[in-house]
Amino acid sequence: MRMNDLAPNPGSVHKKKRIGRGNSSGHGTSAGRGTKGQQSRAGYSRRIGFEGGQNPLLRSLSRLRGFTNRFRVEYEPINVSDLAGFEKGTSITTASLREAGIVKSARMPVKILGRGEISVALTVEAERFSASARQKIEAAGGTVNELNPAPVKEEKAPKAAPVAAPADEAEAEEEPEA
Repeated sequence: MRMNDLAPNPGSVHKKKRIGRGNSSGHGTSAGRGTKGQQSRAGYSRRIGFEGGQNPLLRSLSRLRGFTNRFRVEYEPINVSDLAGFEKGTSITTASLREAGIVKSARMPVKILGRGEISVALTVEAERFSASARQKIEAAGGTVNELNPAPVKEEKAPKAAPVAAPADEAEAEEEPEA
């Protein structure tokens, strides 16, 4: 057997479809493009999302509004009730919460929220605490240690209006005495 003896399996090779080469080819006249109109012309390309003049889905959906704060910090929420399973006097950190399987993410900072009850005195260390969580932990005899506390914004005192000089003094300054 030689290379020139090799042939493809019968029926596996087809002739190329020659479009627009007369009606006897079966693909003449409109060349498989239907009849008339924009789509039958050469060079036509439909834009993405075009729905034939119907209001496209892209336009009918609501628009995105507002903006996305690039500096927003997402916290992983942990409830006080999740801490109730620890033994009395335990020092709880974000690392110990990850080991216990309470915290899933290794990157997100932790915020302790006040849902549930706690009756065990614990030392809890986290990035943020809600006011109710802080109150419940301290009421149970525990301590709260906030890592990287947020800076407290000082309120500016309102500017005082300039005080006008009394009318008698103003006249006395203007008139020289003899």
